[in-house]
Amino acid sequence: MLKLGQKVVIVSDMFEQNLPVGDYGYIIAYDRNADNAFDYVLRVPKVNRNFYVPSIDIELEEVLIKEEAERTQRDALIDFALATRNEEMFRRIMNGDEVETPDISVGNEVQSREEFIRQVNLKAWI
Repeated sequence: MLKLGQKVVIVSDMFEQNLPVGDYGYIIAYDRNADNAFDYVLRVPKVNRNFYVPSIDIELEEVLIKEEAERTQRDALIDFALATRNEEMFRRIMNGDEVETPDISVGNEVQSREEFIRQVNLKAWI
């Protein structure tokens, strides 16, 4: 349960009530009525209105920033694996396995660029 006064971002509009998706707001009250689908009352300063929202429609700003940082890091690791032709690292990233610090050294077996790109294209969902 989120705390009162906490800054949140509106991520969806499940009940189609014209919420300003992408804007931030502050939790100003809980909706304790068990018969109601809404969990919080949210104050959005940009539109100067209060909205009743379910917990699915909002997310903490810190969580969204952390997810974006992880996504950016994953993209950078994919670019690094492709640039260094590190097939093992690329497969681990694409399969969702944990990746350690990238190893810059090149192994004994060197693949041609065309061969590596052909193998990546066979397995990638483009």
